[in-house]
Amino acid sequence: MPYADRQLPESTELFLDHIAHFVPDMDAAGAALERLGYRLTPFTHQQNSLKPGEPPVPAGTANRLVMLRRGYLEFLTSVADTPLAQQLQAAVRRYIGLHLLAFAVGDAETAWKRLQEQGFAPTPLVHLTRPVELPAGGTEDARFSVVRVPPGTMPEGRIQMLTHYTESAVWQERWMDHPNRIEELHDVLLAVADPEEAATRFARFLDRKAKKNGSGWHLETDRGALSFVAPDALPDTLPGAAVPAAPFMAGYSLISADLAASAHHFLKGGGAVEEIGSGMLKLTLPAPLGGTQIVCARGQRAPWRG
Repeated sequence: MPYADRQLPESTELFLDHIAHFVPDMDAAGAALERLGYRLTPFTHQQNSLKPGEPPVPAGTANRLVMLRRGYLEFLTSVADTPLAQQLQAAVRRYIGLHLLAFAVGDAETAWKRLQEQGFAPTPLVHLTRPVELPAGGTEDARFSVVRVPPGTMPEGRIQMLTHYTESAVWQERWMDHPNRIEELHDVLLAVADPEEAATRFARFLDRKAKKNGSGWHLETDRGALSFVAPDALPDTLPGAAVPAAPFMAGYSLISADLAASAHHFLKGGGAVEEIGSGMLKLTLPAPLGGTQIVCARGQRAPWRG
């Protein structure tokens, strides 16, 4: 099956699976998203274990999700004093907004071994669970294996790979029908001091190739892409975007099935919306969320793609 028709990768494929905003107040973040026309999954606490079958322990973080036809958006907050929650809190002190990129792989253990060989010193493989409500009643544990590296190894944020085991529980139809008609996560823009170094490092991390793209650098996965620019190039690449602290995940692009409906819901919800080209909107997200979304009609792509 072509990858465009699948939610998850096969074999050696690599997909941009989801991004995550780190937020200090989930009530405010959830209300802001709903005003913008997004449907959200319920608030759930995450748990993890280092070995399958071991009793899970609280991760110290909890989330709500915006599930999409391709990928999803995660909104994470801290709920306990754990090392993972402390990392989140430190990131929020830098800025509220996008701090995590997650890439789906067919086999997390194989990815972990490759990163070990590449010198990234990944931390022990984590088996993450969270309860998911089912449409017919009851719950199922959504299960993932997550590959992480020590804080600071990838200074741009929490960069991880994961394997999904419970697709039908995670991507439920009732959570993908957004009034604003957003359907896909497309790509991400990062502002970094040395775009060539960052792109080359990400290429080793993801086992893909990076290439020069105008004044920046670009990396394609099998579904989704990353672009890297210097902070002083950001005003030209993404006009109006401020750089709170470099490195900085400056924005990401989404695909809308109906751009007029997207604009309607963004404006109705009090979003700061700007038309920045044919078939393209820029949404500066409210303060409880932080960050910038570029929303494109199908067939269009973000301005940093050239």
